Amino acid sequence: MKKILFLILTVSLLFLSPSFQVSAEIKMPSIFGDNMVLQQQTSVAFWGKASPNSTVTVKTSWNGRSYTSKADAKGSWKLKVATPQAGGPYTVTVSDGRAVTLKNVMIGEVWVCSGQSNMEMPMKGYRNQPVLGSNEFIATSSNNSIRLITVPRVTSLTPLDDFKGEWKLCEPENVAEFSATAYFFGLMLNKVLDVPVGLICTAWGGTRIEPWISEEGLKNFDWVKLPDKTQKTESLSPQTPTVLFNAMINPIAGYGIRGAIWYQGESNRNEPVQYQKLLPGLAENWRQMWGIGDLPLYYVQIAPYDYGPTGLNSAFLREAQLKASTAPGLGMACIMDTGEKDCIHPSNKKAAGDRLAYLALVKTYGKKGFACEGPVLKEMTIEGNQVRLTFDNAPNGLTSFGKELTCFEIAGANKRFYPAQAFITNNGITLYSHFVNAPVAVRYAFKDFIVGDLFNTEGLPASSFRTDDWEME
Repeated sequence: MKKILFLILTVSLLFLSPSFQVSAEIKMPSIFGDNMVLQQQTSVAFWGKASPNSTVTVKTSWNGRSYTSKADAKGSWKLKVATPQAGGPYTVTVSDGRAVTLKNVMIGEVWVCSGQSNMEMPMKGYRNQPVLGSNEFIATSSNNSIRLITVPRVTSLTPLDDFKGEWKLCEPENVAEFSATAYFFGLMLNKVLDVPVGLICTAWGGTRIEPWISEEGLKNFDWVKLPDKTQKTESLSPQTPTVLFNAMINPIAGYGIRGAIWYQGESNRNEPVQYQKLLPGLAENWRQMWGIGDLPLYYVQIAPYDYGPTGLNSAFLREAQLKASTAPGLGMACIMDTGEKDCIHPSNKKAAGDRLAYLALVKTYGKKGFACEGPVLKEMTIEGNQVRLTFDNAPNGLTSFGKELTCFEIAGANKRFYPAQAFITNNGITLYSHFVNAPVAVRYAFKDFIVGDLFNTEGLPASSFRTDDWEME
């Protein structure tokens, strides 16, 4: 009798051990979970781990279809699922013999939201640094059609497959902790498109652009020194090239998205020439990683701020961002009117989020009837001591909203700039200075800190700009 009991116990233990289990529980990265949003009307990827060599089935409730994939010898699997028009909630069941069901899944528009502290800044604000109107927006934020997920701040010398996080509902306590710029962007998309919106925030304050690009993506920029992969990871700086891509972008790369928004540049302000190339480079790198050749990247131009006596005038970085906006699939939201002299984090995050949304609505979703960009210099002509400027993106003209234009300067051949008298005319702007009889160059709002005063009549500001190419200083 004892021998029989011993045999039964031994067999039971063998079947309970991992090597004898018929199936292991399906495991997927954190980007897949309850409350997630899947990109509508496309084929979205699912991937994860299962029992080695098992057949994985994904069943979607919106059409009752099942999709299958064969796990490899290590249990890795991946497949694509067709998504319908926006709607929900739905369920997605994933099984290799033991099922995992993802609940409250919505179908809609998904955007990645990345950058440094101005993207990371939560709706509740930073310590002693508010977000304008945040209390009201947080209090009224409950919305079942917006979902939020934040990738935690992690570095890695090698690409990671996962992160710790979960999709959260759009409720006051969750919105308070979520990116303000991203939330305002998503809120406008939700209102205008009337579809669910999923926002993936992956940002880290104070970081440069190079850490957000993969090793392969940085090979085109020979001035960037790639990290030594043998260095100690506990001393790994988030400024090290590739390490934020590896830890905070790679785990979500391939998840179905419509596009990305970006708010970064302050930490690269002293290298504008390089940044003008790196920004389109980041967009191209992400397009390759997602396999989306026309993936749009809309970004916020850094706001005016007093950086102090050292370093380059940040207007040169803003100029680089303006020039980069002509690259395919890129668009720039200007916030020349919201900068704060003594705070690098402008409180008016709604302006940034809304203007990013205008870009997406017009350029990605094809909406019409409203503007998405501020005035951009088209042509300069000189007649005697007067300069005339015309602008694109101002079909209904220009305005200063009744204020005197005070941000223009004129220089002659001696390269000395003087404040200019400037007037809005039917055809643009006319300006002159009593101190410059033979003008050759004009600059607008070309300072570290300044409050822009030139807009199109739709209320979108002009970027700082210059007509010269004189040495940066």
